[in-house]
Amino acid sequence: MVGRVTPVRASPSLLAMARPLHAKEFCGRIGDPYHLGMERNVAIIGAGVSGLTCGVVLAEHGYRPAIFAKDTGQQTTSSVAAAVWFPYHVEPAERVIPLALETYQVLLDLARFPESGVSIIESRQFLRHGEIEIPEWAIPLGAQRLSSLATGLWPVQDYAQPGGYRFKSGFSLRVPLVDTTIYLDYLVARFLKAGGEINANVEFKNLEDVDSKSDLVINCAGIGARELVHDADLEPHRGQVAIVPRIEGLSCAIVCDDAPLMYAIPRRNDCVFGGTNEVSDNLAADPATTLRIVTECIRVLNIDKPPVLAERVGLRPFRKLGVRLERDLLRDGRAVIHNYGHGGAGFTLSWGCAREVLEAATS
Repeated sequence: MVGRVTPVRASPSLLAMARPLHAKEFCGRIGDPYHLGMERNVAIIGAGVSGLTCGVVLAEHGYRPAIFAKDTGQQTTSSVAAAVWFPYHVEPAERVIPLALETYQVLLDLARFPESGVSIIESRQFLRHGEIEIPEWAIPLGAQRLSSLATGLWPVQDYAQPGGYRFKSGFSLRVPLVDTTIYLDYLVARFLKAGGEINANVEFKNLEDVDSKSDLVINCAGIGARELVHDADLEPHRGQVAIVPRIEGLSCAIVCDDAPLMYAIPRRNDCVFGGTNEVSDNLAADPATTLRIVTECIRVLNIDKPPVLAERVGLRPFRKLGVRLERDLLRDGRAVIHNYGHGGAGFTLSWGCAREVLEAATS
C-alpha cells in the first residue's frame, strides 16, 4: 500500500439527505435485503461511481465495506462524466444492455428525489451524415425518430445562416441525467450512513496488499486496473470537457457521435460541453481542444461564446474484451470480484453491475 490513509467523512447535512431505497428496488432477485453479509468485511478498490454504488448495495445488505482509493469525490474520473444514461462506448452489447436497463429503472426511481442529483431529460442523438439507427432496446423506452423539421428546432438550427448547422438525422429518448456534482456526494453520504468507510490517498501495487482482515475484495479500479491486475486489454480513452454557465433555453441534451464528437448537456447549475474520445493517458487539459469543443458547440447551438468555467479531463476505462464482471481468487486464496472496463458507460451500468457483484459475493 502506498500513501497516507485519509478517512472521508460526510457532513451532517449530507448524511441527512442520504435517503436509501429499499434494497429490493435494485436487487429484487436477492431475497432478504438485509443481513446477507453477516457483517463480512469487504474492501472495495476505487471510489468512482462503480465503487460507490457497489459500496451502497453491499452496506445496505449487511456487509461491512471499506473503500480504498487514491482519488475521491470530484477528483475521480466519474466526476468528469457528462453522465447522461446511454450505453456509450462499451462492449459487448448482449452483456451490457441488460445491465444498462436495470440501472435505468433504479435511476428513474432516484429521480423522484431532487437531493440525489438525478433528473429525467430528453436526449437528442444526431448524425451529420446518413440515417441514424434507433437501437432495438431504445424503442420500448419511447425512442422516436426526429423529423427533418425537428432537427431544425431550437437549440439545433437547421437553416443556412452564420453559425447555423445542419444535422442529417436524429432520434430522441427521455433518459436519466446524473449531475455528478451532486450525485457522487449523494452516494458517499448514503454509503457512510449505511456503515461504510472511505479511505482516500491509498494506492495498492497489487490486490494481495489489501489488509487480510478483508476476506473479500471488489476491484472497481477503473483505468487503474490496467496496472493493478496487469490487464493489457484495458485502454485509456481520453475525454476532455468544458464546463460553461447554463445555456438559456437549452432543456435537452444534444449529442452527435460522428466526427467531431460533440455534446451539450445542461445540468442544474451549469452545462457540459464535449468532447473527445481518443486513446491517450494525458490528463492535462489542452487549450486548443477546449477551443475546438466550445467552437463546435456554439456553432451547433447557434449561441454566443460563453465563458469557460472549468476544463476537465478523464480517462474512460475501455476494455477490448468487454466489461470484466466476474469472481476470481487472489494468490492468497481470498475471493475477488472484478468490476471494471465500463468504457463511457460507468453511470449507465452502475446499479446493474452492483447487483451482479452482490450476487457474486453471496455465491
